[in-house]
Amino acid sequence: MNKFLFALFTSALTLPAAIAQDAAPAPSLALELNALQPAEAGCRVTFLATNTLGSAIDRAGVEMAFFTADGGIDRIVTLDFTGLTDGKTKVLQFQLKDLACDDIGRLLINDVTACEGEGLEPGACLDGLVTTARPSIAFGV
Repeated sequence: MNKFLFALFTSALTLPAAIAQDAAPAPSLALELNALQPAEAGCRVTFLATNTLGSAIDRAGVEMAFFTADGGIDRIVTLDFTGLTDGKTKVLQFQLKDLACDDIGRLLINDVTACEGEGLEPGACLDGLVTTARPSIAFGV
């Protein structure tokens, strides 16, 4: 086989690997607002948290603003997402006292006040934050 054909053949074999590397998802902390359920004292808010930052997250303090259906701010709370193993999805539930689920119109991540874990940069959780929502409520940064 001549050198040109050999180089062409070798390039063709390595091209799919290069494309696959480019297609790899960026490291992230993905938060999905999964459910809002009326509870005895308020609203139970359920999230799915998926950590692919490359290191376990011991604690991510996420400051969220809860808006009413008409756009006014109801409250700002910091929710602690803890024990997030790298590469795993975890279900976390929070009870919000004196909040009717039907009154929630939007959730906004105001800040990430803590991003703790061995080898994590302080801004890694916020920089890699991705949000989605299953209920028809706006949820974002």
